[in-house]
Amino acid sequence: MSIHFPARRATAAAGLVLAAGVLSMAAPVAADATTPAADATVRPRKLTLPAPTGTYRIGTRAVRLVDSSRRDPLVKAKPYRELMVSIWYPAAPSHGPFAPHMAPKAAADWDKRSAPGMGIKAGTLDWAGTTTHARQDAPIDRTAGRLPVVLFTPGDGGPRTLGTALVEDLAGRGYLVITVDHTYEADQVEFPGGRVERAVPLPAKLTPAVIARLLRTHSKIRLADLRFVLGRIGRIDGLSGVADLSKVGILGQSIGGSVAAQLTRDDRRVDAAVNLDGSYVGPVARTGARKPILQFAAQEHTRAGDPSWKSFWTATTGWKREVRLAGAAHGSFTDLQVLVPGMRDFVGTIAPSRSVTAQRDYLAAFFDLHLKGRPTTLFDGADPRYPEVTLSR
Repeated sequence: MSIHFPARRATAAAGLVLAAGVLSMAAPVAADATTPAADATVRPRKLTLPAPTGTYRIGTRAVRLVDSSRRDPLVKAKPYRELMVSIWYPAAPSHGPFAPHMAPKAAADWDKRSAPGMGIKAGTLDWAGTTTHARQDAPIDRTAGRLPVVLFTPGDGGPRTLGTALVEDLAGRGYLVITVDHTYEADQVEFPGGRVERAVPLPAKLTPAVIARLLRTHSKIRLADLRFVLGRIGRIDGLSGVADLSKVGILGQSIGGSVAAQLTRDDRRVDAAVNLDGSYVGPVARTGARKPILQFAAQEHTRAGDPSWKSFWTATTGWKREVRLAGAAHGSFTDLQVLVPGMRDFVGTIAPSRSVTAQRDYLAAFFDLHLKGRPTTLFDGADPRYPEVTLSR
């Protein structure tokens, strides 16, 4: 259950399970009271993200990056690879508008093409009207000093925006976070000028072997994307002298978590990784990690049931901890847990507020420890402040 093709894949592959239990395709979630039937007389319901807890104001801006050194691996006719990223950071005071959760045309495409595959009827939720807590294009707070860098890579098919609740919180705690859309794999990516690029179609027959091959392919593409982004950070306008590239972490959800672990092994620039409930794909499943790794787990996702987790954990020689959340499901590690909590098949039964609090606090403690050198006792054992958490080494 730990690697999930959302939205565009859910309808096509409902109920498909890899025999070993490594991978499953979530079936579409039935509409309930949170997703009423679309009606032209009913206004879409407003959605709200939880406020971040850090001490800094937050700013964000979106940036298009072009890698002219390689052809696009998913659209062969394109002679270069282009990506959209968002930069999140401590911000100086600003009276600008709060940035939207999704860019407007991407939000419209998500509402029309992606949300229905998860049982959310088009037009019932106001995706385009959802805002973040970050001021659009606000100036960086230079008093925050040089900032450790954290990359975020989402689940397969998912947009970079679905990690915003965690990303905003890290930025407010003094991190420079860069979220990455993987073009033509993500359901939709909006570029400057309103151009939307959609994911390439999936094969007609999604057998376990086909899915495994797709995931290996996507993992390799993501690794190249992230290496490219790392190499460009210092050249992005406004980040020179701000980004501390001697302290780099990576955070990934689902397949993004596997890619995060692999990148720490392959790239000397990356110091620590967090895997949000992702099975491991590719070499890292066998070799494990040598650098610090924090693994979040849904309630039913275990090393006994996921051979890739068992082999990875056994082979990993670096600092490692696993945080298991009682009542959590795979989607509990996305913004959907707070935006559409009624989708219990996808986001579990854990109270969204408790899930977000635990994830934010353990995530910050991990990066504070390994990127900022701040000691913590949070990983020493059970903590009464987080009764939902089971911690293991």
